[in-house]
Amino acid sequence: MRPVTKYAKSGELHIAYQVVGRGAIDLVWAPGYISHVEYAWEYPPYANFINRLATFSRVIRFDKRGTGLSDRAVAVPTLEDRMDDVRAVMDAVGCERAALFGENDGGPMCMLFAATYPARTHSLALYATFARHVAAPDYPWPLPREERERRTSGGSSRSGVTHRR
Repeated sequence: MRPVTKYAKSGELHIAYQVVGRGAIDLVWAPGYISHVEYAWEYPPYANFINRLATFSRVIRFDKRGTGLSDRAVAVPTLEDRMDDVRAVMDAVGCERAALFGENDGGPMCMLFAATYPARTHSLALYATFARHVAAPDYPWPLPREERERRTSGGSSRSGVTHRR
């Protein structure tokens, strides 16, 4: 049986969330770029993963503001805005402390939450995430800013292939 979608109030926005499982620990799953708490159940591998997590935890999943069933943001949200959405969802479900699971761009948000609210953070698990979107002298792994901008504007990629719209 699929969980019911509910909404937490974060500032003026409503954040869609679902809770599944009754394990000994709360696990807040911060999704990547795109999510939809209801459509996730349509893809069996994803649904199986959620159900597996629910065997040992109470899984708290949500759609970040601007995605899925959550309200659209007027402006591009900051990490602090999105971090506050996590707090609002945790408060709505009565979660005092949780393990945070940050997937992709949910990772930096979880890292900031853990640093800001250490008493509310049991542990931190990160999957396919990053500390920054662009390279820096002390973090050379992502693309340099110019290359990232060229790729997102339809320019050439590392492979030398030019992408056109």
